[in-house]
Order: sequence, then C-alpha cells, then structure tokens
Amino acid sequence: MNRTIAHFFSVIGHPVFVLTYVLFLMLAISPYAFGVGNMFEQRGVLLLFAVFVSTVLLPVVGIGMMKSLGMVQTWQLSDKQERIGPFILSGVFYLWLFKNLLSGAQTPILYTAFVLGATISLFVCFFLNIFTKISVHAAGMGGFVSMLILLPFSWNEATEMVPFMGIFLSWPVLIALAVLLAGAVGTARLALSAHTPTELYRGYVVGAAAVFFSAGLLS
Repeated sequence: MNRTIAHFFSVIGHPVFVLTYVLFLMLAISPYAFGVGNMFEQRGVLLLFAVFVSTVLLPVVGIGMMKSLGMVQTWQLSDKQERIGPFILSGVFYLWLFKNLLSGAQTPILYTAFVLGATISLFVCFFLNIFTKISVHAAGMGGFVSMLILLPFSWNEATEMVPFMGIFLSWPVLIALAVLLAGAVGTARLALSAHTPTELYRGYVVGAAAVFFSAGLLS
C-alpha cells in the first residue's frame, strides 16, 4: 500500500468517525427504530449532528487547542505521552453523549451500548497507553465490526437483507465489507510505520471486547 492510499484509509478509519458511521448505518437500515420515517427527518439529522459534534468536532477542536498551546506536537499523536490529554478530553465527551442517550427516548439500546463500548475502549486504551502503545484506529475498527456482527442477532429491526441507500445487501456481505475496511485501516497504519502488528492486534481485541461487554451489560 503506497503512502497516499495509506493516509486516505487512516483518515476515513480514524476512530473519531466510527460512532457517526454506525449511527448513519442504523438510521439508513431502519429509521423507524429511532422514531423517524427516514434518516433525513429532523430528529434523525439532529441526532447525527449531535453525535458528530460530541465525538468528532469537539475532540478535534480541543486537540487543536492543545496543539496550539504546545501540549501536543502533531495531529498524528505518535508519541504515547502526547495521547494522554486527547484521551481524557475525548473520554469526557463520549461519557456526556452516553449519559444523554441513556436518559433519552427513541434511541435503540444497542446504539447506546455501542457508545458505551467506544467509551470503555477509549479508557482502556488510555490505561494501556501508560505502559505500552496501542492502535486506537484498530480499536475503533474492532468495535465497528463487532457492532455489525451484533446487529442481526440483537436488534429487533434487523432482517435477512439490509436496505441501505436503495441497495439491498445481506448481513454477511455487509460484515465482510466492514472486515475488509478494518483490514485496510490496519494495513495503512503499518504502511505509515505508525504501529507494529502487535499494537494493531491489541487494538482490535480491546475494541471488540468493549462492544460485546457493553451490549451484554445493557441488553
């Protein structure tokens, strides 16, 4: 994989986007589970916006402020010591989102569980980062794949064929595509020399385990 493609997959596979990706998929597959007729109704759009602001915009702005203050040197956060502040900042926003979803109405419990899983994964990565390095990209992808595996088994709205943006896909195909994306993101991180294979494996395991644990806890 050349560096241009590697950078592309590193960006689209960044963990800050994963919660928004999953919400978009769930809204596209079955908006009725969220109390809307389609994902472009006001409630669906507002929910997407709230998740995007909480998990993407605010953490990115906060990390940008840290960078301007010299608390972090690069956006890549390649040094594990630089990751401490961004981990804590993002964790606060993730917890705030989880609390609001848990107390709100018309949000499927499985998505709330995924937010909890992402939060747990983030704090586990924070803890492990004290002792060693772990791929947060891989943790995000591990959680993403695990969520898609859980959907057809745990979500009442799930059917054999998935209607997504006018195209019908089977669950195995959708999951296989997610696995391919997770593999591409991991390969990209290796190509950029951002992580070792062991650091990637740690991330995949942490992300997947956190989602399965959260789904079991809230189901």
